[in-house]
Amino acid sequence: MGAAIVEGPRGNMPPEPTEFVGRRAELEALKSLLGDSRLATLTGVGGVGKSRLAREACETVGPEYPDGIWLVELGALQQPELVYGVVAEALLLADQTTRPLREVLCEWLANRRLLLLFDGCEQLLPSCAHAVGELLAAAPGVRILATSRQPLTVRGERLLRVPPLRLPPPSADAAAGRPEEPCEAVALFVRRAAAVVPGFALTEHNRADVEEICRRLDGIPLALELAAVRLTDLSVPGLLYRLQSRFDALTGDLGMLPRLALSRHRTLRTTIGWSHELCSSPERLAWARLSVFAGSFEQEAAEWVCAGGPLSAGEVAGVLPALVDKSILQRVGTTRGPRYTMLDTVREYGQEWLARLGEQTGLQGRHRDYYRYLARTGEREWFGPDQAVWSERLTAEHANLRVSLERCLAHPDPHVALEMSGNLWFFWFGCGFLREGNHYLDRALGRKPDTGPGPERFWALWARGLVALGQGDFEAVTALQGFCTPMAEQLGDPAAAAAALYLAGTQPAMTGRPARAVALLDEANRSPDCGGGFLAARFLIRCTMWFAHLQLGQFDQAEKTATALHQESKSRDEEWMRGYALYFLSTAALTSGDPPTAVRYARASLKIKWRLHDTLGAALALDALAPAVAAIDPEKAARLLGIADTLWRSFGLTQMGTPGLIATRQACAQQIRGAIGDATYEAAYKTGLNTRPEDCVAHALTVASHDS
Repeated sequence: MGAAIVEGPRGNMPPEPTEFVGRRAELEALKSLLGDSRLATLTGVGGVGKSRLAREACETVGPEYPDGIWLVELGALQQPELVYGVVAEALLLADQTTRPLREVLCEWLANRRLLLLFDGCEQLLPSCAHAVGELLAAAPGVRILATSRQPLTVRGERLLRVPPLRLPPPSADAAAGRPEEPCEAVALFVRRAAAVVPGFALTEHNRADVEEICRRLDGIPLALELAAVRLTDLSVPGLLYRLQSRFDALTGDLGMLPRLALSRHRTLRTTIGWSHELCSSPERLAWARLSVFAGSFEQEAAEWVCAGGPLSAGEVAGVLPALVDKSILQRVGTTRGPRYTMLDTVREYGQEWLARLGEQTGLQGRHRDYYRYLARTGEREWFGPDQAVWSERLTAEHANLRVSLERCLAHPDPHVALEMSGNLWFFWFGCGFLREGNHYLDRALGRKPDTGPGPERFWALWARGLVALGQGDFEAVTALQGFCTPMAEQLGDPAAAAAALYLAGTQPAMTGRPARAVALLDEANRSPDCGGGFLAARFLIRCTMWFAHLQLGQFDQAEKTATALHQESKSRDEEWMRGYALYFLSTAALTSGDPPTAVRYARASLKIKWRLHDTLGAALALDALAPAVAAIDPEKAARLLGIADTLWRSFGLTQMGTPGLIATRQACAQQIRGAIGDATYEAAYKTGLNTRPEDCVAHALTVASHDS
């Protein structure tokens, strides 16, 4: 979740942001385990460096996995039923059908050779263990590397316990012969210290104290990093003195027991607790309140959720960089500005303090309500110039949206979950999350309403209808439309009436009855007030009318509808519908005998749809691009059909199961075969079909680059 895509055979593994220190023996042992077994699990206390070691191992074994190395980030996930979904997202597998996702993943992985890194399994151990077992049983070429504080206890699992970094010898032995190079723990401490205190170096003057600090902290990397940042206001002897006082106070009741009798987990918690004490009061309060977030968050979210009482919004903004400097928060730059996150161990400490403060319930409610506000605002602004921004923003907030939806579902008022899941229709339908929309909308709609049908229930039902359309579940569309139409009449809302009409007209258009669709939608399509101000209904009705006219051979009407849609969406700086309009115009240009223009429109549509994470729209654009290129270079077009089918297979439902689209696709293939022969067609098609899903769009645009 959230990993940057890297070109090449490495899959989605991001470059490791933190310099890797030592652990050469553990790294070799792990590589050996991966060579001998299909499941290797790194275990150890929090903060010991399991994730860093796993990612470093992945950096070195890449060539052994021709289908890539894929990072599955599980630390921010709190919903066990979504584990398979997170795996599919990591693999860029966009299947949005109604098939069980476990079945889809097993089938997709069956003939592939790749490595999956399941990072942070301890949060959802039973679900992760079950998923790992299922995937390994179904896919003999797949290997899994997991990180967890506990073993998965899956058959065939090989364990490697990650120890702390190597420590210097006891001070009494140091004089007998100190190695020229510092040990791993000292090396990490010095590097972190130099990062916060320019010019800091290990010297004969400070070496003994630095080594004793590392011993006190048991060589645990996170503890060393938290301690090193204190050198901004403490000397090395001062830091050592503070640590000694802190540990002596905590272990005084242990009598003559040695220091090592304390568990490493206790050492890390003690260090985190000391870091907590050294924070200012506003910083401690912010730390506790920020722990309510899942994954990463923006400054605006932090101010909205965490301000209150002694902590103003301005103070929240001020403490964020201070907590970064203290290594409590980690900061990552994005196009919208910085995003912040906490390591799991640090977040857990903050959550404990939040509970002690008695603020847990209140902060969870504020977190829920902020993301409800974000969903409402995104829905209101979707058809405008910031569409791509909203797509990227909500994708980045995916973990927090999930948590907020769960809190909405736990709210005693069922309308809260109906409202948020319905407002997110554009995220489910427009940004490629149909399957997850199905999951949350069904749960929200399944709760017994305490009042009669209201607008929240209507819009949730309508959003569920959109999801069903995208999944090709036309029986469900019919059933949902049957609920929506009378409910819209009861509400007396023109927007609801137009939205229900869209479902009523689109179902026949997608199932081979275009004349029925035109009869239902024609009057609404020609009305300037269609949708009662609800742009989604007007735009979507025009999409359906274009498709119905096309199936009926009414090419002039289809082109007029596409042109009107393109002009209005362009005037609003809107891209999602403009991408569809360009797809429509590509088809119109080809019908009119203008292949170069058709290629240009299809390429533009493809770029927009991919930028918005709209896999369905991108697959449709590819289906328009291939016949346009076929009129210029049939062999390239055959390759494009293979690329298109790769994307359709990742989506899970070829041409949405729509007869008209399937017939058009088959006719294109037959035309190309006739032009270049079966053998040449098959070779070019297979080249495209072997393109990895994450590379489809780049390859398609390259193939078609000289044909427009």
